[in-house]
Amino acid sequence: MGSRYLRAAARRLDRGVYALFSRHADRPRHERDRDRYRGAALSVGFETYLARIYGLSWLLGGTVGLAVPVLGSVLSPAFPDAFRWFLSAAMPGNGTLPPLSDASLLLAGGLVVGASAKRSTIVLGTTYLRWRARARRAAIERSLPGAVRYLRVLADGSENREGMIRTVADRDAYGGTAEAFDRVLETAALTGSLDTGLRRVARDTPSRDLLAPFLLKFREHANQGTESLQGYLRMESRMLSHRQSRARQRAGDYLEIVAKLFVVFLVVPASVVVAVTVLGVLAPGLSKPIPVPAPLSVPGLGTPTIRTLLVYGGSAFVLVVGASTAAAVARFRPSGHVRRYERPTGYATVLTALSNPASAAFVFAFPAVVVTWGLWAAGEPPANAVLLGYAAYGLPVGTVAVSRARLDDAKDREIRDFVHAIAGHVDLGQPFEVAVETVADEVNFGPLQEDVDDLAFRLGLTTGSAEVDTRREALGRFVARVGTPLAEQTVGLVTGALAAGSDTETTFETLQTEVGSLYHQRKRLQSAMFVYVAVGWATAVFVILSVVAVERFVLVWLAGGPTVPGIGSGTVDPGREGRLLYLVTQTTVLACGWFAGVAARGRYTALLHSSSLVVICYLCFVGAGAV
Repeated sequence: MGSRYLRAAARRLDRGVYALFSRHADRPRHERDRDRYRGAALSVGFETYLARIYGLSWLLGGTVGLAVPVLGSVLSPAFPDAFRWFLSAAMPGNGTLPPLSDASLLLAGGLVVGASAKRSTIVLGTTYLRWRARARRAAIERSLPGAVRYLRVLADGSENREGMIRTVADRDAYGGTAEAFDRVLETAALTGSLDTGLRRVARDTPSRDLLAPFLLKFREHANQGTESLQGYLRMESRMLSHRQSRARQRAGDYLEIVAKLFVVFLVVPASVVVAVTVLGVLAPGLSKPIPVPAPLSVPGLGTPTIRTLLVYGGSAFVLVVGASTAAAVARFRPSGHVRRYERPTGYATVLTALSNPASAAFVFAFPAVVVTWGLWAAGEPPANAVLLGYAAYGLPVGTVAVSRARLDDAKDREIRDFVHAIAGHVDLGQPFEVAVETVADEVNFGPLQEDVDDLAFRLGLTTGSAEVDTRREALGRFVARVGTPLAEQTVGLVTGALAAGSDTETTFETLQTEVGSLYHQRKRLQSAMFVYVAVGWATAVFVILSVVAVERFVLVWLAGGPTVPGIGSGTVDPGREGRLLYLVTQTTVLACGWFAGVAARGRYTALLHSSSLVVICYLCFVGAGAV
């Protein structure tokens, strides 16, 4: 009952903001947003969405605008003085401000901050449409070549064009293209015409260069007959495969640029911090405190120096660079390189913690928190406790991810041999079910053997009128048991093709080409991405060895001040300087681990690489006596 009242209240609120702000949707500045909205495929109308954004912007702007003067006057009476000092420092000339009361300053600050919050909310709301449209376009362009190859096989069968589109729409392996085809079917059901559905989705899709012309040409050739459609799909599959290869090449070029920038942006801050630490002896100005106005000082943190600001600023910069480059690698990395794992619900999460990285990421979070708390309670510095606690979390999760990835690779390797073995028996005239049973008895497929035996058993359960349904169910179960993208993209193709009545020999001939091409693409991709893994590790090792050498030899030498002309004793504290260098080094290797792990296999592997480098860095500094 409560949820019903909440939905009713939300509908009334929607009607209210719509009445107030829907007029903004007709303004010229939102014309481009309307185009992006069509590609974003939201579940609400454009006017309603934009009215919600404007309503939220006024709410946030008013709240922040009122909070600034209220909190500034109640919680911190010195805030107007700090604001006046900031304006005076920013003013050109002698920095003289006209006489302004505290209330005027607080109200002016509230207006500026509130207006900024309001405008930022509108910008973020419209930017979300662009992000969503770009994400949908990328998902469509990644999956369209495989979907077209699937349609080419289906075109050899007895299904009509609506049945072909429905078969692709039901396959999760084709991602964005399957969603677009599902929208075609929904529109066709509403309008009673498949042609209308194809035209509307072609008009609204964010993939204007690929999916839109394909849908229109598919409609045209399908109306001309089966032979025309088969010829078009055959030609289009070749063109899209060629385009996909060029896209991979461009992505590889972008990754090379990202890798070079990554090395520069990570090595330079660490080198600057090392240089500043060493030159702090010869340049005492770097150790002078920075005057901070009393209203802006934070009790307990002391007075900062130029050197400490450079150290902590460099550490923060390194972490931002590491996260940004990892995100860039994930963005430019070709599709199909990383598998997505779903965490089961309930007690199954614990049972699958050693085989499913998503389950492991959930289960091992609490022990990592306990380890972090235990290290802090034992007297470990907070930064070190957090780093080692992170390692206690990342190492087991990453180990599970790597173990699962190796098992998936072994199954993919055997799937290729399995498909070729079945195709050989089908070419000899054996039925599909008999071919599977023969192959299961004669060939050992290693980690795939149990799945193959289960498939052979289920294919032989039922014959007669239910044969097609049994075959579809058995193949679907086989794909689910194997659980790799390659299995879904290849063996899953057989399900729809045979159910559509396609010729078995033609289907397996296409399947052999598909599985061979996809498998070799994955191997080439893994070899190419290994270069970036090596770049991340090489950068981390270089930084660790360089900083340890500076701490172990240079700082110890500089600490003997009386033997160096012009330098007094006590100028360098090796313990203090070593802790600063250790912090910068740990943040650098953490960023390197993120970069290498994402390049290797994704976010779960990034946990393993970064955690391993954190532990290695800790052991190196412990061995050098710096920690």
